[in-house]
Amino acid sequence: MIRVVVVDDQTLVRQGIRGLLALTDAVDVVAEGADGDDALALVAEHRPDVLLLDLQMPRRDGIAVLEALRAADDPTPVLVLTTFDDDALVARALGGGARGYLLKDVTLDQLVDAVRRVAAGERLWQPAVSDRLLRALLDRPALLDGAGVEGADRPEPLTARELDVLRLLAAGWSNREIAETLHLASGTVKNHVSAVLLKLGVRDRTRAVLRALDLGLLGR
Repeated sequence: MIRVVVVDDQTLVRQGIRGLLALTDAVDVVAEGADGDDALALVAEHRPDVLLLDLQMPRRDGIAVLEALRAADDPTPVLVLTTFDDDALVARALGGGARGYLLKDVTLDQLVDAVRRVAAGERLWQPAVSDRLLRALLDRPALLDGAGVEGADRPEPLTARELDVLRLLAAGWSNREIAETLHLASGTVKNHVSAVLLKLGVRDRTRAVLRALDLGLLGR
């Protein structure tokens, strides 16, 4: 069972999320809170596998929670679940250390899959958000506000699956070809590619390959 803390300032939404997750045998909601202060207190008390976090909340919002967790070197994986899909907000959340970013129109299966993947150390966010954000970063890389910018000396380690995707990118394969080869959904491949770009601190696939070669990730 994956232990989850749910934090959302809307009681009905929070209880609805908890009720839906209770229908699965993979997730156990161990606590719920209504604002950012609750989030930090509940994380400290319960040490959950995943913090499911809204962004717009009173007293302390989701971005401030992410900043506080990062300042405390708290490794709790955070999955943002929100109604807001503004590019700058997505970038701030990812730059603040969120492992995933979902909008509240996801299905239960998508939410449970996201919780599983974030708990396992992966990054993900909805393909629609990812595509739009990447396009925005090409035009406005400052959106990341210093996080994951090109030329970072110590990029975050890639997962095994992200390395698989990176190697195929280096071979010039398209997302569709990668999806077929690795037996993944096309949206999942997009998420992995986006995660590779963010972790390596680059803006496009070509720079990702060059950066990976420089770091020795693809061999010499």
